[in-house]
Amino acid sequence: MREAGVELNVYSFSCLIKSFAGACALFQGLKTHGLLIKNGLMSSNILRTSLIDMYLKCGKVKLALRVFEEVEERDVVVWGAIIAGFAHNRLQREALEYVRWMSMEGVEVNSVIITTILPVIGEVGARKLGQEVHAYIIKTKEYSKQLFIQSGLVDMYCKCGDMASGRKVFYSSKERNAVSWTALISGYVSNGRLEQALRAIMWMQEEGFMPDFVTVATVLPVCGELRALKQGKEIHSYSIKNGFSPNVSVATSLMMMYSKSGLLEYSSRIFNSLENKNVISWTAMIDSCIQCGCIPEAFGVFRSMQLSKHRPDSVATARMLSACSELGVLKLGREIHGQVLKRDFQSIPFVSAELVKMYGFCQAVDKAKLAFHAIPVKGSITWTAFIDAYKCNGQYQEAINVFKQMISDGFSPNYYTLQVVLYICKKAGFVDEACQYFTLMTRKYKIKPSEDNYSSIVGLLRHSGRDKEAEKYVRLQASLTG
Repeated sequence: MREAGVELNVYSFSCLIKSFAGACALFQGLKTHGLLIKNGLMSSNILRTSLIDMYLKCGKVKLALRVFEEVEERDVVVWGAIIAGFAHNRLQREALEYVRWMSMEGVEVNSVIITTILPVIGEVGARKLGQEVHAYIIKTKEYSKQLFIQSGLVDMYCKCGDMASGRKVFYSSKERNAVSWTALISGYVSNGRLEQALRAIMWMQEEGFMPDFVTVATVLPVCGELRALKQGKEIHSYSIKNGFSPNVSVATSLMMMYSKSGLLEYSSRIFNSLENKNVISWTAMIDSCIQCGCIPEAFGVFRSMQLSKHRPDSVATARMLSACSELGVLKLGREIHGQVLKRDFQSIPFVSAELVKMYGFCQAVDKAKLAFHAIPVKGSITWTAFIDAYKCNGQYQEAINVFKQMISDGFSPNYYTLQVVLYICKKAGFVDEACQYFTLMTRKYKIKPSEDNYSSIVGLLRHSGRDKEAEKYVRLQASLTG
């Protein structure tokens, strides 16, 4: 256009910036921003909103905020762009703070912002805030009739663990569609109500709504968990009939469903039939082999993946390290360690944790120590893996020393740390330490112990002849679960 002598205007620049946002083309976006300043077009709210959206989709939050702060009169579209951008970058707290700020500025929330913040509220589990938003939706009668908002409410309540409210919103809605049914089914899954999730897909069809590929991908893992092979095969047939099979999320869900039923041959067939394989489908095939206990086959898939155009990502690498741990295959584990260093995966917590654990399980605790100390940024997951490495080698006192160092260095233990530490105390007969660490983690770090955790400490105390103390823990467990 410029070469032809046609002047770019606000709307053509806006379309251009949107295309850069979709492609995450930051460099071109920056150049265009410079052109806007040069041509004196930065007074346009349309262009400022497009720039905010582009920077946030490229992950450049500070640049987006700088543009946002330059806008003197912010309308609902500008606010919506910054809030949606925060949600896109998983900055949930910031998204909610800006919604409050927007309301304080006197700008009324619209349906677009409501559908943006409902998933955010669900992700942080802010049920009380969700109820306030729900009340606002009911107050503005126009929004309460909109199906996508109703579906968002169902999803939000279910993510907050309030299935009763989610069901109430769903069943009180005069209209329903495939999206609202999928929100309810997803809610059942996330709250562990797998049988109800499976029944819901049948009720959905009885009401005349056909499951889409999202519904199918949501329900297939349920069939795998419940070993409901008959229903899984029916959904597979439905997927083929409706052309969902080439979809990667559906195909990988089918692969995992069959592998959980012990049918690796079916998983392989689906994988081989995929024309456009990607990292996710390759990783699913590795997982399928591991699920069926076919570890050598998993190694074979991993090697084929290395030779393909889709090199193993951090998830596939972590899964293979886990497989090496299970088999105790140190040679291949060291080879994958080389890949971790080459791809700079050691800074990813779940990869570095699996690496440390792999050396521990392979009886190479000195290598586990070296791997741990080489991790640039440590966290609870890597500290727990290091404790676990000593535990696997029966070096219980060293494991407890690492736990003490973890606390001393200011790292917070998690639920898995509690499990590992209590196991060590039980195996080593560290009765006093078990009581001390159980109290520390439940009171100071607010870790909710499981029935197995209580059983471990009660068994340890009774084995040591300290029955009265054991009874205290039995009563404590009863008071918390009763």
